[in-house]
Amino acid sequence: MPDEVAGTPCPSCGTPNPPDRRFCRRCAAVLNPAAGLAPLPWWRTVWPLRRRVRAGSGRAVRFLVVLAVVVALCAGGLLLLPAGRAVFEDARDKMSRPRPVTPVDIEASAEVPRHPAANTTDGLSNRYWGAPASGAWVTYTFRTPFRLVDLIITNGASASPQEYARQARALRLDLEVTRQNGTRHHEELTLGDKPGPQTFHVGIGDVKTVRLVLRSAVDLTTDRHLALAEVEFFRRG
Repeated sequence: MPDEVAGTPCPSCGTPNPPDRRFCRRCAAVLNPAAGLAPLPWWRTVWPLRRRVRAGSGRAVRFLVVLAVVVALCAGGLLLLPAGRAVFEDARDKMSRPRPVTPVDIEASAEVPRHPAANTTDGLSNRYWGAPASGAWVTYTFRTPFRLVDLIITNGASASPQEYARQARALRLDLEVTRQNGTRHHEELTLGDKPGPQTFHVGIGDVKTVRLVLRSAVDLTTDRHLALAEVEFFRRG
């Protein structure tokens, strides 16, 4: 004889079940299908954002998490912006054709007689700027700001191998660039002790003045002076 159990009948098979049961003891159907499911935990409702959110499932916490993610992404973008911009500008430099730029003014801290600093931009590699000692500088001023892509240096007294070493040379140059807004860029250029042009890719924007300081002199004696034959500037084409 089957056990007689008092309780709510199963909506599927009609079998009575004790009031504390959730599933029918005969057919396993849900005894109270109208009851709502438990609220989802807040982390189940964050992603995707378009997902329908159940009431009372942690809206405040969810909002704070989304806000924190947005703030973190914005902060990361600001930190990465200078690096990304530098990569972008460098790519533009490589795709462009550099064009020469001529300074409108040249000033030197010292000049040997008959060898002015203006000789460094006259296009003649057999004429040079003569400086008496290491630490001498020459400053080039430009009419309008530009992006300095390449700098070509012809060291020594001449590009000719026979005349190159007849005077002392600087094997290091301190490059000091002043931008239009007054900020400065410092860089060290190492020169090979050889005749002929040497190219340096710099990639500096908004250049207004360029100063070169002679360092690391070789063959400098009482009867010799430092020689710098040519300095050529190239902007982005």
